[in-house]
Amino acid sequence: MRQLLCFLAALMFGGAAMAVEEAKFQVLAQEGGFELRQYAPLIVAETWVEGDMDAASSKGFRAIADYIFGNNTAPQTQQSSKIAMTAPVTLEPQGQPTQLAMTAPVTVEPAPDAPGWVAAQRWRVQFVMPSQYTLAALPQPNSAAVTLREVPGKTMAVATYSGFNTNSRIQTETQALLGWIQTRQLVAAGPAQLARYDPPWTLPIWRRNEIQIEIKAAGS
Repeated sequence: MRQLLCFLAALMFGGAAMAVEEAKFQVLAQEGGFELRQYAPLIVAETWVEGDMDAASSKGFRAIADYIFGNNTAPQTQQSSKIAMTAPVTLEPQGQPTQLAMTAPVTVEPAPDAPGWVAAQRWRVQFVMPSQYTLAALPQPNSAAVTLREVPGKTMAVATYSGFNTNSRIQTETQALLGWIQTRQLVAAGPAQLARYDPPWTLPIWRRNEIQIEIKAAGS
């Protein structure tokens, strides 16, 4: 099984820098390691999985990799079809707070009754589907654990960093991003999600990780 997973990962991520399509966005503002982006509408394949962050990442990755590598039925031919890998792969814990309490200027902390990243035991893992597909044209998953969904265009605040994604690092980057959101007088419209762009064997210094938080539109 381990050899199979390594082979699948190599196929998906080998030559990623020149071959893997990324979700399309326009940068609206940039400051240090923070960006405000406008994302185009997209389609995702997603699954909900149980466990801690590492176990959920692995389980969710396998489930959706199984779908894009052929455990599906194409609507036109009723046969299986392979789907190209894109980036990033995103991970989001269920039950994150969207309301945060101020403790000091530009310092924020999750509401005390929310599980956040450390205690979460249920997660949503998503792959963005290639932009060439419509929802109707995509092969349908054979597994009930994987679903396809259209995501409308949205504005996202993003913090980019390298290194390992430990619980403490994710919490630190999330709070820094929430502080930046507040200084720009923006309002978070949803929970934070972790976006990863590189295979697990990438040296930490070269890894591209992001914390992404949707921003509420003006007047909404």
